[in-house]
Amino acid sequence: MSMSEEQIKHHLHSQSAGVFWDKVFKGTAFSFAAIVLFVLLAIMLMLFREAWPTFAHFGFSFFFTSEWDVVNNQFGALVPIVGTLITSFIAVIIGVPVSFGIAIFISLMAPNWLKRPVGIAIELLAAVPSIIYGMWGLFYFAPWFSNSIQPFMTSTFGDVPVLGQFFQGPPIGVSIFTAGFVLAIMIIPFIASIMRDMFDVVPTALKESAYAMGSTTWEVVWKVILPYTKAGVIGGIMLGLGRAMGETMAVAFVVGNSMELNTGLFYPGATIASTMANEFNEASGLHMSSLIALGFMLFIITFLVLSLAKWFLLRLEKSQEGDKT
Repeated sequence: MSMSEEQIKHHLHSQSAGVFWDKVFKGTAFSFAAIVLFVLLAIMLMLFREAWPTFAHFGFSFFFTSEWDVVNNQFGALVPIVGTLITSFIAVIIGVPVSFGIAIFISLMAPNWLKRPVGIAIELLAAVPSIIYGMWGLFYFAPWFSNSIQPFMTSTFGDVPVLGQFFQGPPIGVSIFTAGFVLAIMIIPFIASIMRDMFDVVPTALKESAYAMGSTTWEVVWKVILPYTKAGVIGGIMLGLGRAMGETMAVAFVVGNSMELNTGLFYPGATIASTMANEFNEASGLHMSSLIALGFMLFIITFLVLSLAKWFLLRLEKSQEGDKT
């Protein structure tokens, strides 16, 4: 049955309107993506411009010297950079296994009546302000750690060759290790929530097929769930790492805020974010520029870490494709 001329016109008009709104939708989506890139580039350029006096004055020595003398305008970023990397590393080492266990328990092991309360509790932990974690770490965890945990760890590992130097420091509670532990507690809710969501989207048929073939729960997790969700799991870990590297107030409470470089994890230290938070209000001139240079370094470190994680994920995917062929 042929269409009338009026029907044809209506069809063409609807089609052209659809093409128009499709172009509007694509243009809007592209604009939003471009805004994100523009803001990112603007932040990077602003940080570099304000940090340039420091880079011009100290050169590359700024990144490799530990002196931080406000009175004599001598600044080096080594202590905050090392402190940021070590506290973030401690947080990931502690936080990732715990988050993985929580996610596995909620997704595979917990009874239905317990899944929702535990999931809500994890999400509530993510909503706790960072300053609350800092106050808890300073007034409760730090004294308990200095009186009980640190003496045990020092007496157990302190005399071990090479390894023992990392378990030294005064028993005052505030230290690099304390900051890393508090950061671990802070990033656990983020990593665990993302892992749980990733594990929940694995098709039930895949898991049941593995169980039907006699696989244990660990084998199902290692050989079915993790390969299926590796991108999301790594993304969650990177999100937690980014949170740990950029955390400010909680770390400022418990890290000790000392600009001395020590090998012991139980000595006070500093991170980039805590240094900026503690000194920004009173800074001016070269001091201000040095603090902004620290912020620029944190930006670069975060970018490098995320890029390395993406590269590792791509290599992993290529290796798996090669194994299949």
